[in-house]
Amino acid sequence: MQICLFEDIYYDHFEPMILTRPTYNLFCGIHTLRDKIKRAYPGVDVTYHTRGYLKAFIGLKNSMFKVNTIESDECLFINGRVIAPPNLAEIIKIDAPGDRLYLNGDTIIAAKVSGKKLEDMKYALDDLITISNFDGIPSEQVDVKYATYIWDLIHNNAAEIENDFTAYMDTNGYAPKDRIRGKVYDGAYLIEKENIYIHETAKVMPGVVIDASEGPVFINSGSTIYPNAVIEGPVCIGKDTKVKPGAVLYQGVTVSKVCKVGGEIEGSIISPYTNKQHSGFMGHAYIGSWVNLGADTNNSDLKNNYGTVRISVSGELVDSGQQFLGLIMGDHSKSAINTMFNTGTVVGFSSNIFGSGFPNKYIPSFAWGGADMMTTYDIEKSLETAKRVVQRRNRVITEIEEQLFRKVFDLTHKQRRKLGFPY
Repeated sequence: MQICLFEDIYYDHFEPMILTRPTYNLFCGIHTLRDKIKRAYPGVDVTYHTRGYLKAFIGLKNSMFKVNTIESDECLFINGRVIAPPNLAEIIKIDAPGDRLYLNGDTIIAAKVSGKKLEDMKYALDDLITISNFDGIPSEQVDVKYATYIWDLIHNNAAEIENDFTAYMDTNGYAPKDRIRGKVYDGAYLIEKENIYIHETAKVMPGVVIDASEGPVFINSGSTIYPNAVIEGPVCIGKDTKVKPGAVLYQGVTVSKVCKVGGEIEGSIISPYTNKQHSGFMGHAYIGSWVNLGADTNNSDLKNNYGTVRISVSGELVDSGQQFLGLIMGDHSKSAINTMFNTGTVVGFSSNIFGSGFPNKYIPSFAWGGADMMTTYDIEKSLETAKRVVQRRNRVITEIEEQLFRKVFDLTHKQRRKLGFPY
């Protein structure tokens, strides 16, 4: 028996993040959607289904990953948009007899497939999976949460930090009294210590206040919380991340590994290798990897009329139904000092934003400019910048990553042309 994490036709609701990653590699809480599903079925072999152009890139990240291939004669397909609850394996039993399609409304949650149906699917794994792939399989409704749009990840983040925190403590056997394991200097103040985890190699400097009375705070290995920072849980700080002096992190914040963060952050998800280390407010945002936000970059996450926020999704303006929704910014994008983003602004992959005033609420990938003017960010120049950025973290952009970079440029060509950008 294998599990196959798959992408369906609604993957594009998560642009621009999904330009360089499958939906199940998005964060919600301490872990990615992929990690939550794997945690529910420990020891079960997992294979990954994705769009064809991402296949080589996923294999590059981990040579042990099996991509777009199924070797078993039975497979449990699980939608990569599922936000797996701790009891997922009880709701969808991997050893249940017979084939079965599990739905939440009209959305595929999972499907157990074997026999000829599975053999047919093995030859079509370079295509997106739809409900028609499971025609003829008996179905049942299940109450399992899933994300439809990227803001679903943002607004479920606080609850998922709590779920992931509990699962991590249980898995590792850390009793409440054993969770403060790193160096906490005199003068730091910890509220509700039993709800705080500090890894052995993490440091909390004098003057820091960590308040876990409203939710857990998770501080992973190698991280440093610098003097006078304030953290109000639920919050997750990833490996080797630095929370700068005087930073304020409110509820519902996930900062992934190897980041630097400062200023005020609320209800946001920050992907690995991203810097927002200076003053400025970030609220209800989802930020990609290798992003740099200049000093005093701010985003609004609440309209002046307190109405719901409308946001561009795959070229269409969608009412998110959310009162709080800020900035969505793709990998390798940058903002200059004093940049201002309006509520529900989307910035694509490898864009460079600068200048006075509010830029447009939709900025395509490989854009260069701001409110006054905007043009195409030359692919060669953007790649040159990206190589310099990753080199500062002792990394290199491989040939496969460069090919992905160029592929994203081609995939987003129509978005720029529609807005009148040259080439």
